Amino acid sequence: MNNKINFLHTCRKAASEAEKQFGMNARIILAQGALESGWGTSLLAAEHHNFFGMMGYGASNAYWHGQRATFETAYGTHHFRHYDSPLLSFLDFARLIRSAYPRAYHFSFQPEAYAKEIAYSPYISEQNGDNRDLYRRNIVALEAEIGRLLDWNAKLAA
Repeated sequence: MNNKINFLHTCRKAASEAEKQFGMNARIILAQGALESGWGTSLLAAEHHNFFGMMGYGASNAYWHGQRATFETAYGTHHFRHYDSPLLSFLDFARLIRSAYPRAYHFSFQPEAYAKEIAYSPYISEQNGDNRDLYRRNIVALEAEIGRLLDWNAKLAA
């Protein structure tokens, strides 16, 4: 439970800002970040503020300034984006979804539809052993769990 609370404490404001700037559901962003980063415990999230496994390719933008972290994996050498803060990771993710996955973006306030769109899009790489249906189910379950945790946390604060 502590990892989940720590993740929400660290990332809730970043997801809210991404929702504000990009019009994407903060809870679905948090769900995908929790799934991709193991509730913020992955090395990539902890040391590089990359909560979404964003690859370190492409042109720099307002949120990612070209810094990369390199990892050797069973699938070869991979370069991932390094961010100066969690906020930049969340904003870059929302920017990517809006620009590259518009169907998923438009469904962000409908968790089931969003999860199906993103899971069966090129965002997921079966080449890396990803299971699209499991990813879809996990996004839906995590979005609901995050809603419960945020409600519970709000009740404690009141």
